[in-house]
Amino acid sequence: YASLFFIAGTDSDDNELLVLEIIHRYVEVLDKWFLNVCELDIIFNFQQAYTIMANELLIGGELQESSKRAAINTLKRMEETEKAELGGV
Repeated sequence: YASLFFIAGTDSDDNELLVLEIIHRYVEVLDKWFLNVCELDIIFNFQQAYTIMANELLIGGELQESSKRAAINTLKRMEETEKAELGGV
């Protein structure tokens, strides 16, 4: 995932190392979810990439879930639920 670039807006009193750690954790989860993530994965699966960031890793700008395994398991359950709902229509 060396070709991904991120921009983070922070306050002057925010911890820059924590911001870098959050970005790193996000990329690790993306890499595990998309199996070798690239920019096209994020472009064509934006909703999934946003769900990973906004619902699984961060709440109110703070790191919610630091476990990659827990985040991936939640995403798998969400995907199974979506498939079940679509199959029941």
